Amino acid sequence: MNLPIVSCVSTQSVDPEDRIDFWEEHNRQALVGLTCSSYAQEGLLATETNVELGDLRLAEIAGNEHVIERTPQTCRTLPKDSIFVTLLTAGCGVFFHEGGCVTLQTGDVILYDTRRPYLFGFPSPMRQLLVDIPRGVFAAQCASGEVSAPILLGRASAAGGAQTSALEALLADWVTGEGGEDSVSTQATVLDLVRTLAAPALGGCAPPAALSQLAVAKDYIARHLADPGLSSGRVAEAVGVSARHLSRIFQPTGVSPSRYILEQRLGKARQVLADPGSRHLTIAEVAHCWGFASQAHFTRVFRSRFGRTPGETRPLVL
Repeated sequence: MNLPIVSCVSTQSVDPEDRIDFWEEHNRQALVGLTCSSYAQEGLLATETNVELGDLRLAEIAGNEHVIERTPQTCRTLPKDSIFVTLLTAGCGVFFHEGGCVTLQTGDVILYDTRRPYLFGFPSPMRQLLVDIPRGVFAAQCASGEVSAPILLGRASAAGGAQTSALEALLADWVTGEGGEDSVSTQATVLDLVRTLAAPALGGCAPPAALSQLAVAKDYIARHLADPGLSSGRVAEAVGVSARHLSRIFQPTGVSPSRYILEQRLGKARQVLADPGSRHLTIAEVAHCWGFASQAHFTRVFRSRFGRTPGETRPLVL
């Protein structure tokens, strides 16, 4: 996949005394105007990759301990009319705003308005995935009301946690180039997950659409693929739908939920078998690792899918 990468930068090769100015200038052009302070002895060490996703922009940002601030003056002189959704994938943070502060841990998601001042502090090494949603897009597809204060998403329920996990997987796949070619449906899924997660705080009622339910189902399958007890029934229960409705959700994929599970297991097993570094594993061990009840069954479905046996897939030893 050829990603529409907007920018990819690092402060690593920048002179330590120039890193703050470099980082602020880059973000001013690529994402949002802000000021930055570093409290690390070695100075600010940070990387950022910006990727387009239709009308949205995604950013993966990692760094050591630092603080970013969007002051009232910055909001006036460098206006930005977007809603940001930030998912913290490593580290912790404190988000200060006009009404107080919000503490974030790894896995938390916060939604906030870039027209309003804020300070985001990271006391330890961090990594985040950020979605930049233009206000018009957010109003049309997520919620029409004002985001008067930052909203912490996904903590309130098991369903919210599952949706947050699916959002993280979707964003991470797109940023790394593993998310496929369909930017239209990926953008729609991201926006529907944000809409569903934000609805309780914004006073709306937003049952998830099939796209986001499919994302939650795929994420649940990916996280439980090695479990031999994984079944379409368990997936339906995790998504909160009936088995019949789960089948309808999977119709756009062209396969049933059970077939999708099998295809994913076979694909993972094939990757392991083709890896020279995995030759110490027996075929039975590979089959067991990916949830197959027996080597015989694994060999049969593997040959049916790929036209060769698991043993024939392994690289030759020279």
